[in-house]
Amino acid sequence: MMPRLPLALGAMNYLQILRDASFLELGVLGLLMVVSVASWALIALKHTQLSRARTQSLAFLDSFWKASRLETIYQDAQKLEGSPLSKVFCAGYEELSKLAQTNKEGAEGAMSERLGGIENVERALNRASTAQLTDLESRVSFLGTVGAASPFVGLFGTVIGILNAFNSIAEQGNATLATVAAPVGNALFATAAGLFAAIPAVVAYNSFVSRIKVFDTEMANFSADFLNIVKRHFFR
Repeated sequence: MMPRLPLALGAMNYLQILRDASFLELGVLGLLMVVSVASWALIALKHTQLSRARTQSLAFLDSFWKASRLETIYQDAQKLEGSPLSKVFCAGYEELSKLAQTNKEGAEGAMSERLGGIENVERALNRASTAQLTDLESRVSFLGTVGAASPFVGLFGTVIGILNAFNSIAEQGNATLATVAAPVGNALFATAAGLFAAIPAVVAYNSFVSRIKVFDTEMANFSADFLNIVKRHFFR
């Protein structure tokens, strides 16, 4: 047997709701529909991006800890463009390459150059981490905005619908339950539309923020490990 819809949903005539709606109510419903479609598109996009980043980051870490030469790791990292960790490594490696190519003017001068160079590598790692974090967080705030504002937009449409319904009832001079129930129920449809747009956005927003925080921690830990490796090799 096919599952039966709840009575309220099954009794709704959605076309009739749209016919009876005012221009302001239609505007609210149209706005919520556009926002909902945009939210689902963004959810799919960010989910794909974060899943790709996770897969490629695991592949990069496996390559990083198994390889014995930084040049080999750099070549592998350039192929993993979706990984934030590989981008951070590439930035640090490129700065380290510039340090290795500087002219050495004696032991004391070389040591001071190396100290300054290590600081440059650390700054390059921090800049790359910040850039990658910004990229991961891009447009996620839109989901938070949708989740916070959509219920109120839907409630606004409901209030307008109820006011129009009572004005119509007052003009007709008939306020029985049969005449009140249908227009008020139709007005409440805007609140349901607002919740329909808000709930997926809130769930996705919390999930994405949690996953991005993990990437932020991993980039910080990787930067510290990479600097330790560099210092061991440059200050032997």
